[in-house]
Parts: sequence; C-alpha cells; structure tokens
Amino acid sequence: MGRGLLLVLAILAVCCLPAAFALLFCADEILDRVVCGWAEWREQRRERRTIARLDRAIEADALTRDNDLTELDRADRRPLEQLATDLRRLGGHRLAAADRSVVWHGAVIDAYDERLRAACRALGITEHLAELAGVDREIERVRVEGLVHAAGLTLPAARPGHHQRHR
Repeated sequence: MGRGLLLVLAILAVCCLPAAFALLFCADEILDRVVCGWAEWREQRRERRTIARLDRAIEADALTRDNDLTELDRADRRPLEQLATDLRRLGGHRLAAADRSVVWHGAVIDAYDERLRAACRALGITEHLAELAGVDREIERVRVEGLVHAAGLTLPAARPGHHQRHR
C-alpha cells in the first residue's frame, strides 16, 4: 500500500512538472493579466458611480418621466441612427447645392425637413416646419437644428464654427 501510494505520487509529480515549469516561467504574464483585469474592473466601477452621481445631480429620472416610450416601439418608426445618417447626408447636399438646379435644391430641402421633423418626433422636440414657408421656415429650421444638436444629434449646419457659403 505504501509503495503504491509513493508510485502514484511520483507519477503525479512527473505529470505536473511541465505545468509547474509553465507556471514559473509565465508567472509575470499571469500576474499582469490579473492586475489589468482588476484595474479595468475598478475603472468600470468608478465610471458607474460617476454616472450614478451625475444622474442624481441632474435628476435624470425627472427629465424622462413624462416621455411616452410607446412612441419608440412603433413598427413604422425609423431608427434614430438612420435618421441621423440621412440628416447628415442631406445636410451636406443642402449646404453644397450651389452648383445644382433650383428644383434639385428644393427637393433636397424638403427631404431634409422631412427627416428633421421625424428626428424631432423621435426626440420629443416641438417643431413647426410644415406650417411655415420662406424665411420663416429657414429660421425655424435653424432653431430646430439647434435643439436637435442640444439633444445630442450633431448635424452639419449645427456644428459650432461651421459657416455656410453664400452665393
């Protein structure tokens, strides 16, 4: 019985010897991974606490309490990301339309305003683009672009320091 146990222990030691060498040679890498994982966990925890503190400071729940979230679940509603992409694309065309025909420019403006109105509906922003025409509509468009930008959706005409060319 004693020799059998000794034999099993000797075989186990020989089998575990490569693992012991690998652990010895890779100890610095294993330690580095553990330390990096712990640092990432601490950073994520710190970020979560900061976000929670900011939410409490600005009372984020009070800002969104009156929002009707069923509007976001409609099947015919376009995703906000797609609206933002369309607005950026059409906004670029709108700003660079000096070399195009008046009809093309008008169609781009109408498509841009339609997407802007859809983005306003998605963000809960009041707009009056459909009711206005001419200079009043342009002023309303600038106002709405500012509100959409303040809501976090950056548009070409709403970027700070962006100047339109006048011809």
